[in-house]
Amino acid sequence: MGIDLIIRSSPSAIDFAILKNGKLTELHREETGAKFNVGDIFLAKVAKIMPGLNAAFVDLHSKKYGFLHYHDLGPNIRSLLKYIKQLKSQKNKSLYLLKDFKFEPPIKKDGTINQVLQQGQPVLVQVVKEPISTKGPRLTSELSLAGRYLVLVPFSDKVFVSGKIELDREKSRLRRLAESIKPKNFGLIVRTAAEGKKVAELDKDLQHLMSRWEETAKKIATARKLPVKVLSESSRVKALLRDLLNDSFNSVVVDDKNLYNDILDTVREIDPKKEKIVKYYKGSLPIFEKYDIEKQVKTSFGKTVSLGKGAYLIIEHTEAMHVIDVNSGVSQSKDKDQEETALEVNLKAAEEIARQLRLRDLGGIIIVDFIDMKKKENREKLYRFLKEQMSDDRAKHKILPPTKFGLIQITRQRVRPERKIKTTEPDPSKTSKGEVDAPINLIEKIEHDLQRVMEQTKGKVILGVHPFIASYLTKGLMSWKWQKIFHYKRLLEVQPRHGFRFLEYKFFDKEGNEVYLD
Repeated sequence: MGIDLIIRSSPSAIDFAILKNGKLTELHREETGAKFNVGDIFLAKVAKIMPGLNAAFVDLHSKKYGFLHYHDLGPNIRSLLKYIKQLKSQKNKSLYLLKDFKFEPPIKKDGTINQVLQQGQPVLVQVVKEPISTKGPRLTSELSLAGRYLVLVPFSDKVFVSGKIELDREKSRLRRLAESIKPKNFGLIVRTAAEGKKVAELDKDLQHLMSRWEETAKKIATARKLPVKVLSESSRVKALLRDLLNDSFNSVVVDDKNLYNDILDTVREIDPKKEKIVKYYKGSLPIFEKYDIEKQVKTSFGKTVSLGKGAYLIIEHTEAMHVIDVNSGVSQSKDKDQEETALEVNLKAAEEIARQLRLRDLGGIIIVDFIDMKKKENREKLYRFLKEQMSDDRAKHKILPPTKFGLIQITRQRVRPERKIKTTEPDPSKTSKGEVDAPINLIEKIEHDLQRVMEQTKGKVILGVHPFIASYLTKGLMSWKWQKIFHYKRLLEVQPRHGFRFLEYKFFDKEGNEVYLD
């Protein structure tokens, strides 16, 4: 058990899915030839100064101008602007690496944008948020280049160590190592992955970052027509491997030969011992079907998400926020009181909500309406559990304690558009002009309701469904029907009903009486 990265390639995009113990936890798409990726650096011109917003609009030749706020200029923006000018007139390696560069005084924290930038002026900017809805990309001039263990920060002189490294002794050790190898006029951020690493490994990563910066400087010096992309962030797949690859990875499976070779080279560079986990998929079945990803997508991206035993989430989107409602359904064990049942459902919901936020890449404000619990200790237990479940989330987030009404507020960083996947299909029975849930969702619902029917009844159970669905449920020696018979150790008959709509189903007891769920 562990983490698997499954990658599907097509001419228009690369889709990659992260499975944790076989369960889909993240799903991403990288469009082929995408114009903007988080981390890309552009040399561009200031299109407009907006004193009222204390910001500038930057022309990146996109539908909407990029947005650069005064607070995102960075204290050393004047040094950066001076550097751009010098690169145009002095093309020497020492200038590329900032060895003899003299800094300008930093700007004031409470200054105004028109004191620093002018319309038509060249400026170096980095994408921190991709275009979302009607907004253009969000930009910064505080540049950074991320590596495996370090983040290189040009025009800085500071060293920071990741706060996720808990031991003070290890933090101090890494700080000393970073300071000993830090180039002049560059700052360093030591990443969590550097924990336990030796100075040689950190220095190798630093040299790679310095060579990338040198290439960036060369492109700035030779740029003629603006805007121009002077540094492309690694593809999302490579960035993911750079950030996540560790001993918990079981496999990286790719269905494209060229991409497989590219990823193999990347893994060899990051950790040569792990190259054996990279595999080229040659099967006839599509790779996302092979690893059960398509099914999980269909059952995970709808408005309603099942938690099992009748409980479910409702996920809705408003203009200002996302709202998640937790419902216990109608199933409640007779052996448990209301408070205990509420806690059990809430804990299941918290686990699924943490997954859903990563899976859909939900950002902004998220309000979760958990089932009310009277006991303070239960509300605190739920809060701690949700924080624990979200500890693996790489997006910056904050979780506020639950109110007495069971509401929890979450803010989560949004750097790219939310992932939306349509899970409904045209009604095949033609009885309505609308759409219905995908058939795979029907099987999930039948399974959940069957479990409740088995708890309520004794003896044989009859499931009435449309003939097409009945054919699917009874096909093969080890059909769905026989799997359920072996599981529940009870007789189950699947009965084709020609009068039923395509997605309609009902349960009956051995006398043929309909079973109504409590």
